[in-house]
Amino acid sequence: NDNQPFVEEVCINDIINSHSTPFYLYSQKIIKDTFNNLKKNLSGEILYAVKANSNQSILKLLKNCGAGADVVSVGELERCINAGFDSNKIIFEGVGKSEEDIEFAIKQNIKLINVESFDELTLINNIGKKMNKKIKIGIRLNPDIDSHTLEKISTGNKTDKFGIELNQLDKIILQIKSSPNVSLDGISCHIGSQIHNINTFKKVFETMKKTASLILSKKINLKYVDLGGGFGVNYEENQNEFDIKGLGELIKSIFSNEPYEISFEPGRYLVAKAGILITKILTLKQNGGINFLITDAGMQTFLRPAMYHASHKILPFNQIGKKTTYTIAGPICESSDIIIKDIKLPYQTKDNFLIICDVGAYGSVMSSNYN
Repeated sequence: NDNQPFVEEVCINDIINSHSTPFYLYSQKIIKDTFNNLKKNLSGEILYAVKANSNQSILKLLKNCGAGADVVSVGELERCINAGFDSNKIIFEGVGKSEEDIEFAIKQNIKLINVESFDELTLINNIGKKMNKKIKIGIRLNPDIDSHTLEKISTGNKTDKFGIELNQLDKIILQIKSSPNVSLDGISCHIGSQIHNINTFKKVFETMKKTASLILSKKINLKYVDLGGGFGVNYEENQNEFDIKGLGELIKSIFSNEPYEISFEPGRYLVAKAGILITKILTLKQNGGINFLITDAGMQTFLRPAMYHASHKILPFNQIGKKTTYTIAGPICESSDIIIKDIKLPYQTKDNFLIICDVGAYGSVMSSNYN
């Protein structure tokens, strides 16, 4: 039947018959194609930011495509090891690593532990001394560049909690030079997510190049410069696609013949478009002149609309009937549990199914046991 929704030649109705809603469904092909396109355009290693989606099958898929991993917790690190990632392609970032976390990462012999504070540097050096090892570290820098994105996903302003300010670089290098159990192998930065303007990246790249040159001039053998991620994804249909080709050209123009390797940490960009969420309409009701569709997926399943006021395209299985304006809300006892307001859909009834699109990033990973 032509009206049936399919994902990669699998009928979604067949999956609904064997799985209870709500559930996430991913397209392997979209992830592979997006990764290969990124690889083709960017001259550098791609480290998947696992926090976007740590589904074990997706990790294995990206590992098989040739990706490395950027992890921000021990749980994510363990998942990557279980998925078969080469430990020399894993970077451990994050502003709050415990002593146990750092010890575990050192034992796994990963590529780099990125330091985000002076205290953390002291801690790593002390652990290295205790373990009688020299630990490979990077410095996560805070370049104080506004990503012009949502406040909740900005990470590169000097008032954000991330990284070490550039004006403290000399001070941290002095501390590294007097810390015998660490070696500075890399620098990294990530200024936020959902950046659509290439000029923002230009500022970041130029700042990182200048910083790398400064570090090299201090007789430190810098091997890696990580330029972060944040490439914008379109959730609205009328936006232009992010110019990945233009970004690739910009990278080539700024970083030519440098003595270090370049890498990137895309998360959302690789998986957002690859996921859909299938939800069932539990009940219809009218309050204050608003037609509510109450679905079994709410903020417990998909937090982005409630937390970030994110808007996602929604497709109904039932395409027949008079167009009606609905507000789609989840079952949770919170007024903020609204998936979308004022959407026009063909007339819906109880037990119909809806598809919430582009939920591959920050969807299932942020789901909870709430209610």
